[in-house]
Amino acid sequence: MSSDIRNRGNTIFPMTDIFKNTRWIFVNISILLMEQIIQLFLMIFMGYLIVKVGLVKDEDSKVLSMVCLYLIMPCVIINSFLIDFTPEKLKGLGLAVGVAIVIHFVAWIFIKILGKVLNFNPVEKASVMYSNAANMVIPVAMSVLGDEWVLYSSAFVSVQLVLLWTHCKSMLSNEKGFELKKIYTNINLIAIFIGILLFITKIHIPSVLQGTLKSVGGTVAPISMIITGMIMAGAELKKVFSNGRIYLVLFFRMIFFPFIVFLIIYFTGITNVMDNGAMILLVTFIATITPTASSITQMAQVYGNNEQYAGAINIMTTIASIMTMPIMVALYCSFIAV
Repeated sequence: MSSDIRNRGNTIFPMTDIFKNTRWIFVNISILLMEQIIQLFLMIFMGYLIVKVGLVKDEDSKVLSMVCLYLIMPCVIINSFLIDFTPEKLKGLGLAVGVAIVIHFVAWIFIKILGKVLNFNPVEKASVMYSNAANMVIPVAMSVLGDEWVLYSSAFVSVQLVLLWTHCKSMLSNEKGFELKKIYTNINLIAIFIGILLFITKIHIPSVLQGTLKSVGGTVAPISMIITGMIMAGAELKKVFSNGRIYLVLFFRMIFFPFIVFLIIYFTGITNVMDNGAMILLVTFIATITPTASSITQMAQVYGNNEQYAGAINIMTTIASIMTMPIMVALYCSFIAV
């Protein structure tokens, strides 16, 4: 990416100035998304390669999955809340959280229908409902829009993480219902609580600790993609990718559901509730249109629920995102952010 794009991206523009040139937003986000996707594929290939050359075995990825889910992700969560508190940011955070809850509620109804009509299994339902927001939208928001917009992407990610460790975990582990103790002792949910507490109380943690959280959290994308590559190295790729249901999941995850979310935002006029509403919900919308969450692959592995199939879905939706994400961003910028 050019230094000009990075420099402009780290500048916080007034709302009206940004959306006077929706083409600038679309072009820069499209470039960043393309870079992110290419980087993710290179990381997947690295994971695939280290297994194929015999450095490690594909089953060794389970250890990395545990590290990613229970060490790296809590660092990502807490670090995302370590920003300065203002009433305006709190209002924007409320909007982002509220819309994220609505989006996930609609997704939950949607996968219920898919489960009955198309007989979707737990991996397929989770792959449609949960997006790879943590790995893709936070870097994009930081680079194009500026650091202060990361909070609103974190709002979406936090809502998703609560559901990942309750609803999604229950689906993939075949557990019936939720055990309250398992919920409030889950390290990721504890991290969300700590992050919210630090944000609201304006408590500043030592710079050494914050730097550690940022450094460890920054490894989430590479580790997640390397895990996917390692898992796929142990799979019969021709058999996995010839499964037609993958492309059905891809359609609902990358095209149908994002378009439903676009229609909800467009017809409700929810962007008008505050001055920065269109920008805040652009961040939320980008989080919605990303590929399947890489955490699905890791959870499927940890709970023994067809992790190779989950990895294949993750790879195929990531490939599709090269085309679908820029189109969806263009749609938003053309009809909503004007």
